[in-house]
Amino acid sequence: MQRRFIRLFPFVAGLAIAVSVSATPALPNINAGNVVNVSGAPYNAVGDGVITNTEAIQKAINSVATNGGVVEVPAGSFLCGPLMMKSSVALQLDRGAVLKMLPYDRYPNKDFPRNFISGSGLHDVEITGSGMIDGQGIPWWPLARVRGARRPIMISLSGCSRVLVENVTLTNSPMFHIAIHGHSSDVTVRGVTIRANPSTDPVNPGHNTDACDVSGKNVLIENCDVSVGDDNFTCGGGTSDVLITNCTYGYGHGVSIGSPTAGGVSNITVINCTFSNTETGIRIKSDRGRGGYVHDLHYMNLKMNNVGCAILIYGSYMNTNRDYRDLNDLTAPIAASYPARPVMERTPIYSNFIFSNITATVQSGRRAGLIWGLPEAPVTNVLLDKVKITADKPFGIFSAQNVRLVDSQFITPHGVDPLSSTNAQIVIDSE
Repeated sequence: MQRRFIRLFPFVAGLAIAVSVSATPALPNINAGNVVNVSGAPYNAVGDGVITNTEAIQKAINSVATNGGVVEVPAGSFLCGPLMMKSSVALQLDRGAVLKMLPYDRYPNKDFPRNFISGSGLHDVEITGSGMIDGQGIPWWPLARVRGARRPIMISLSGCSRVLVENVTLTNSPMFHIAIHGHSSDVTVRGVTIRANPSTDPVNPGHNTDACDVSGKNVLIENCDVSVGDDNFTCGGGTSDVLITNCTYGYGHGVSIGSPTAGGVSNITVINCTFSNTETGIRIKSDRGRGGYVHDLHYMNLKMNNVGCAILIYGSYMNTNRDYRDLNDLTAPIAASYPARPVMERTPIYSNFIFSNITATVQSGRRAGLIWGLPEAPVTNVLLDKVKITADKPFGIFSAQNVRLVDSQFITPHGVDPLSSTNAQIVIDSE
């Protein structure tokens, strides 16, 4: 297929991109000298994959909580129900250890199930080791389509500080794998592998199996390998100082922000990551009544292969009108017809985004990207520097001001305009 491209050259002499990467969360302080093994007396957990060990493991957690310590899960398959974490406790899964959530037909109180590993208002919490947590979630996933149905989250922590999730493998959660929220701070997720079926799986689609939902302050996500059925990473309002680096993303909905962004999102850096078969590489979404000030976001040194859309930014996430809902076929005239409303406290405000050194190939029939602000609140101050995207449909820029395209390429088939725009102020210095 013949393709043509538009090449965009720098228009600012000596252009420099200065980005502050300041996420250096404090790590938990754990009493490593106090170690209890859940298989030892008096806990006597049995790793045969048959016996339920909820009481034994919870007793072990409780026993080290007073002075802090490590709860060690040795090699074996330990079937278990919901657990409550405590402050100053590390749950350590040794190599060959599999902590298995009770299966759907044995999980307690399925109408209002408790999350598997949970805690609120805690400090100094670790879930570490080279073992695995298996959510046995496949029977739960169809409930995503059932109104009012509930599913347990694998790891759910609210309002916690100094949290570390490191090196473990998390697989097939009934719903989210990691959810850390509620004004949490100093959170590190490092070297974690997360797997669930994609939402497009023809037999067992993994609905809402988000990998890593972390909202709060001072967050580091690094060296993770993720392929799931929903957001690979996401955060909501009240989030700042986040660094996502050296991660590998497969199936999933991308590195996302929103949709609720009330309270604001700022100072997010995503750097040195790869995306393959991901529905969206970068996704920023919100809507009227759910929005806040989202600003100072930096995306650098990213490689994307066969993604559904490389860059997606919009403020009409909840809109059900079919003309505006189909983002892949959204045209400039349709976007221009989107009705304006007064700016309110929770109108999404997007400003100060940098996309630098990004290469992407997009799936057949899909658009290169989309930046679509609200008519009453255009996206402002966006820099695309050394961005190269190959796609069948244009990159759309609608309702946006001060968008700068520097030394970038949007490569489309012959006869297809690489760039589509309306109500937009775009600066291009092209051949």
